[in-house]
Amino acid sequence: MVHKKKRISINSPSLSELPPLSLEVPDLINDYRHYFTYTLGQNKYSHSVKYFYKALALTVRDRLMERWKKTRYGYIESHCKQGYYLSLEFLMGRALGNAMLNIGVTDTVEEAMHELGIKLEDLVEAEVDAGLGNGGLGRLAACFLDSCATLQLPVMGYGIRYEYGMFRQCIVDGRQVEEPDHWLRDGNPWEQERPEFTQRVRFEGYSEHYRTEGGEQRVRWVGSRDVLAVPYDIPIPGYRNGTVNTLRLWKAAATDAFDLGEFNAGGYAESVATKNEAENISMVLYPNDASENGKVLRLRQQYFLASASLQDVVERWVMVNKGNFSDFAVNNCFQLNDTHPSCAVPELMRILMDDQGMEWDQAWGITCRTMAYTNHTLLPEALEKWPLPLFGQLLPRILEIILEINARFIAEVSSHWPGDTDRMRRMSIIEEGAVPQVRMAYLAIVGSFSVNGVAALHSQLLAQGLFRDFHELWPHKFNNKTNGVTPRRWIARCNPDLSRLVSEKIGDGWIADLQQINRIAGLADDPEFRQRWHEVKQSNKMRLAALVQAACNVAFNPEALFDVQVKRIHEYKRQLLNILHVIHLYDRIKRGDTAGWTDRCVLIGGKAAPGYAMAKLIIKLISNVAQVVNADPAVGDKLKVAFLPNYSVTAMEVICPGTDLSEQLSTAGKEASGTGNMKFMMNGAVTIGTLDGANIEIREEVGEDNFFMFGLTSEQVDEQRWQYDPNAIISHDDDLQKVMNLLRCGHFNLFEGGLFDPIINAICSPYDPWVVAADFRSFVDAQQRVAAAYQDRERWTRMSILNTACSGKFSTDRTISNYNEEIWHLKPMPIRTGE
Repeated sequence: MVHKKKRISINSPSLSELPPLSLEVPDLINDYRHYFTYTLGQNKYSHSVKYFYKALALTVRDRLMERWKKTRYGYIESHCKQGYYLSLEFLMGRALGNAMLNIGVTDTVEEAMHELGIKLEDLVEAEVDAGLGNGGLGRLAACFLDSCATLQLPVMGYGIRYEYGMFRQCIVDGRQVEEPDHWLRDGNPWEQERPEFTQRVRFEGYSEHYRTEGGEQRVRWVGSRDVLAVPYDIPIPGYRNGTVNTLRLWKAAATDAFDLGEFNAGGYAESVATKNEAENISMVLYPNDASENGKVLRLRQQYFLASASLQDVVERWVMVNKGNFSDFAVNNCFQLNDTHPSCAVPELMRILMDDQGMEWDQAWGITCRTMAYTNHTLLPEALEKWPLPLFGQLLPRILEIILEINARFIAEVSSHWPGDTDRMRRMSIIEEGAVPQVRMAYLAIVGSFSVNGVAALHSQLLAQGLFRDFHELWPHKFNNKTNGVTPRRWIARCNPDLSRLVSEKIGDGWIADLQQINRIAGLADDPEFRQRWHEVKQSNKMRLAALVQAACNVAFNPEALFDVQVKRIHEYKRQLLNILHVIHLYDRIKRGDTAGWTDRCVLIGGKAAPGYAMAKLIIKLISNVAQVVNADPAVGDKLKVAFLPNYSVTAMEVICPGTDLSEQLSTAGKEASGTGNMKFMMNGAVTIGTLDGANIEIREEVGEDNFFMFGLTSEQVDEQRWQYDPNAIISHDDDLQKVMNLLRCGHFNLFEGGLFDPIINAICSPYDPWVVAADFRSFVDAQQRVAAAYQDRERWTRMSILNTACSGKFSTDRTISNYNEEIWHLKPMPIRTGE
């Protein structure tokens, strides 16, 4: 029996409209007490901080809810064009502090909690980070949503509601150990389940060709094993403007909870097998795809996101426009965040043709005018490809459409370059080989009207290298959108002392318009301002030192240079180069080469993918070096090293305000952009980095005198490919020889013989794509310049001020404005708050 969704219309003002909720202290206290007592069932004997936090989260969420409702009304009633940001990751961090900041109630909430005898800081700390992302890709998506709401753009985010985050990283005997990150264990007070918008997503089965009663040829996907996508909505508040946009996250559920017949027959495990298989889709962020099962689950996640999201958008369109799609492309735009949502291209074709009855040309015309693709990598091996047999088994109808897209595309290539079979082979969406592969990036390019990189160099290298053939065919599609980060979270929220100092001098308009922060540049030569800036930095360094002490049991001296590299552990990001420099400093101390020494505290953090053996070995090396250095009394406070476990958004909110030196060491030509470099810069850290990604633009903004550059350029890295001889480099560099000798003799692994041989072999290999040995000398020399500069406190403080002053370009408000002006063409929609 099929139960139809019953809809009723509420016209009574007493039900549909309520007076605005007060932001005054007494009313906040009353609402807080109500939630604590009646909703959560707590009393005067309750001591669990999670209930105190939840009561406050619900109190604040109510204030968001009325703004959220008015925002939805505004979008619906204006019939405005809307954008949809599809991403497998949204690394949101904690929501409470950000929500209070954006609706302007932090001070009043703090006063209300004080009257109740509660420290607001304790409640903020009780919130767990939402486990919806891993690194820069997910954090960028979160910043984008913040800026869209702040700029009052009608943009909705779509993602997956993962039950477990990537993993909780523990360090045991210096090695990464992965534990489940069950971030939803105690629920999420910020989400709103919306089961009335549940979608059905198909897998497996086969395509059936048939004719309609009117004789038209059609296709339907039959015999499929379906999964339900249940939406959970999260409010995304803009900065003090009444706008609250939506992030919709999909939870996978079985079409039936369990097989009652199987259960009654005694097959208890079998009765829930289908339910468990369905729910696996939204169980874990980034399953380990080293196994076949992991690959299948990853592809299921990607299609699940694309299908549920597009069905949701089309369903709303049909409801409002009575099935008329003539203006669909004019009023909708889908931004694909990397290749993960690329299935959106054939899925929209399927919906338009199979469900809405369109012919190919009409459906393709709509698809190509609504899809836009952002590329986030220059590494060919990171561009997703799926085996054709696997794709065909799991998504038979979608593969059928992809093959047709490819056939028509290759015909266009052939028409443009007649007889150029090599080019056709290179550009084909289907890669030839023993097991043919579906190239997801190529699918996204072919089906999109816009293809953008995320930094000037990255976009240039995409056009000249990775996607050169496509750029030659469609130069008009390619553009650059340099990344950014939101100043609300990454200065105003995470660095309140600095925010107060800046606002005291130039007003608080910079929080919504970061270009205004340039006005503090003129204060860099004011001794009184420099002194106050230094005091703020020292206070932040003490906070960071406390975090390192608690997490790593290593004592950092706030007077020392705080030298920090926190990001995903990957060979191209070259944490290895960083630890080689640490070994070099250790060797200098042991040899007594400490004239004019600058004390240094080195902090490294980040997660390695569970199946990435080399990255995990690098973590072990960092841990072993730290253990030797920190235990040596001859080293003392001259050098301290720590590896911070379980790096997260919340940890970064303490790390970036307390950092002096930001390490951005990627091999030139490998990092698309970077966003950690921007967070550090905004908080007054000085960058040491290669000319890679957004480092180039950071250096252009702040000036070469306030940036420590080192290393080969991307062109020089390419030239090294044919003549790279790391052993010759080592033999001609006494410092590098000493470092390598310490590694080879097992000084850092005395009881673990041969442990680091793979790392040694990688450094010495002429095929090392990351050219670690080639950049060592330049890096050491740059670090010596850093040490000398830090000893001149006035000079360093001035550099710090200028880095913050010149960070205006790296706000996501600027990035999103560029996306909107050149790709989306949405109209800002001010929300009427007085009704």
